[in-house]
Amino acid sequence: MRVFVIAGEPSGDRLGGALMAGLKTLVPDVEFDGIGGAQMTAQGLVSRFDMDELSIMGLAEVAPKYFHLKRRIAQTAAQVIAAVPDVLITIDSPDFCLRVAKLVKPACDIPTVHYVAPSVWAWRSERAINMARVIDHVLALLPFEPPLMRNAGMTCDFVGHPVVAEPQANADEVAAFRANYGLGTAPVMLALPGSRRGEVTRLAPVFGAALRAFLVDHPDMRLIVPAAGPVAGLVKKLVADWPGTPLVLDPATSDAGDKRAAFGAADLALAASGTVSLELAASATPMVIAYDFNWLSRKIFRRMVQVDTVTLVNLVSETRTVPECLLEACRPGIIARELTQVLQTPDRQKQAMALTMRRLGQGAEAPGLRAARSVLAQVSTLSGQDGPSHL
Repeated sequence: MRVFVIAGEPSGDRLGGALMAGLKTLVPDVEFDGIGGAQMTAQGLVSRFDMDELSIMGLAEVAPKYFHLKRRIAQTAAQVIAAVPDVLITIDSPDFCLRVAKLVKPACDIPTVHYVAPSVWAWRSERAINMARVIDHVLALLPFEPPLMRNAGMTCDFVGHPVVAEPQANADEVAAFRANYGLGTAPVMLALPGSRRGEVTRLAPVFGAALRAFLVDHPDMRLIVPAAGPVAGLVKKLVADWPGTPLVLDPATSDAGDKRAAFGAADLALAASGTVSLELAASATPMVIAYDFNWLSRKIFRRMVQVDTVTLVNLVSETRTVPECLLEACRPGIIARELTQVLQTPDRQKQAMALTMRRLGQGAEAPGLRAARSVLAQVSTLSGQDGPSHL
């Protein structure tokens, strides 16, 4: 079996690596071609070019490289057509991946699978209809997404969210982390102001002011800031005047397990909106979510958003136990009050987080293996072959 697989950013590379491992388990002689990073390379992929060329977000970043990316799209589509694989799997990064599929589909009618459904439940519902023109099958991370994809004209399987397969710190690892950083038995709070320069720059001053107000009544609480690698230097500068002498965990200098142990040690977290809410739920860390945009993005968000909550824990658990301080509510005083309330009464949120993890596949077969089974079943169906014996 020959598989052409494309990922354009680190999160997609992790999904791709787990999927490839699953396919190797089920089809030992599978052959891979395509584009990916370290995780996919470890599973045997020789990337056609450096995946980092595609890890670009934002108009200002994309514009100077527009023509180069356009050439890469055409080049990649030509490579898929020439290779004639049994399936083309594209992973997230829709601006690149779906443009490749759009060129491939009319020229080489192979099965096309896209991993990570577009969040049409939140905004721009027409994206699924457009995607159905070039994608046959979708691998969904969230349990409520398959009906939305099927209504748009694609088949879709929920395969579990990768967060449920990520290891969690045990008691010994948490104790070692506390000892290494001199935390003793002090309560611990995490601050996670984002992973992109724009949002970190925008949110860090608000987070700092909120924490200053909150820590007045909790002076013994130690503050830890797990920083994303690309913005670690910026984070260190922006939190230098925060109260409580925050400990910044820089992936370049801290141990690989430090972030995991910090999540395990934490009693509370203040985080930017995003998938980090699921990481916090996996470690059972109560949280408050805060986020704001620039003025133009704020107007666009209000016009396009279709849900009353943006936090995945709230959506998956069908509760609203995670407080959100969004847009005009992303203010220090409001955030500090919500942090106090969550710290005092964390139980309902912890129940919702546990339910979220179960609904995302915790305790079931690993998401990568589930995704591999789904791909193989789809290839068999579209090729008109009998289902393989390993399914």
